[in-house]
Amino acid sequence: MSPSAGGPPAGWIEGCVAAQSALGAALEGLSDATARGPSLLPGWSVGHVLTHIARNADSVVWRLEGAACGERRDQYPGGLEQRRADIEVGAGRPAAELVRDVRGTSAAVERAMTDLPPAAWDAPSRTSRGVVESSRDAVLSRWREVVVHHGDLGLGAVPLPPELVDAWLPRELPHLAERTDPARLLAWLIGRGDPPALAAW
Repeated sequence: MSPSAGGPPAGWIEGCVAAQSALGAALEGLSDATARGPSLLPGWSVGHVLTHIARNADSVVWRLEGAACGERRDQYPGGLEQRRADIEVGAGRPAAELVRDVRGTSAAVERAMTDLPPAAWDAPSRTSRGVVESSRDAVLSRWREVVVHHGDLGLGAVPLPPELVDAWLPRELPHLAERTDPARLLAWLIGRGDPPALAAW
């Protein structure tokens, strides 16, 4: 469920901070060989995923700082091309540098959330997909990015926290029929068919 308007989404902030902390701890002792090795995402190394996580943090800080000063900012000023270019530039860095980047930018997200004025939690910004969301939604987005991509690193299983599932799943269910054959989906939901194949998320 979405937090009510008018103040910080305390539960989402707590979940986001905990996810960032867990990710930072999991990176202890990361080797250069592992950083250059494949992640669970096709075509991306562990370094690609870590760079994406760090640049995503920058984008969240950018959005929240814009909300604090009354500016409606795009998540990535240069759009998806900037996002892709930044990831490629940073992916091949040494493991120690990647880890410092992820931890430092995660700390910046936490500071931005802590410092955001109450009125700015309802301020809008635009995601990389062009969807206008509130500062509150930016926190949920960061939380899910960290949890999901932590798992994508291939360094061990990362379960989805129940609180994240409660907040995120209702947003995805309305789009489920867009990713498969609606009739097969319905047949499966009512126990009359096999699970349908889903298009990539």
